[in-house]
Amino acid sequence: MSAAPRGELAIRTLAMPADTNPAGDIFGGWIMSQMDVAGGISAAARAQGRVVTVSCTDMAFLKPVKVGDVVCVYCDLARIGRTSLTLHVEAWVLRQGQGERIKVTEADFTYVALDAAGQPRPVLAGP
Repeated sequence: MSAAPRGELAIRTLAMPADTNPAGDIFGGWIMSQMDVAGGISAAARAQGRVVTVSCTDMAFLKPVKVGDVVCVYCDLARIGRTSLTLHVEAWVLRQGQGERIKVTEADFTYVALDAAGQPRPVLAGP
């Protein structure tokens, strides 16, 4: 496990009681949705327009997320195709908003750039 997040901070949010599973930990689907939001923001900025999620691979839940943890999601561009982008997305937490950052999960998300008609379009040159 790496000691520092890979990529740039895309979002930061607080894990709340409404996001828990029956065991009292934060539901994995909630974490995955936060990662998808972060990846979508980063992919749309890079593609300079609308993108949609087409896949998520290699999801690995490493540690639980607890109520009150600050969840920080980082994105790193892994690949650019003709109409798609793949981002490596990592979620890290600050337990109760303090201390060392701990990696809790990671995955690769692929997004496709869409035109105004909802059809795949070439990814525009960007930053």
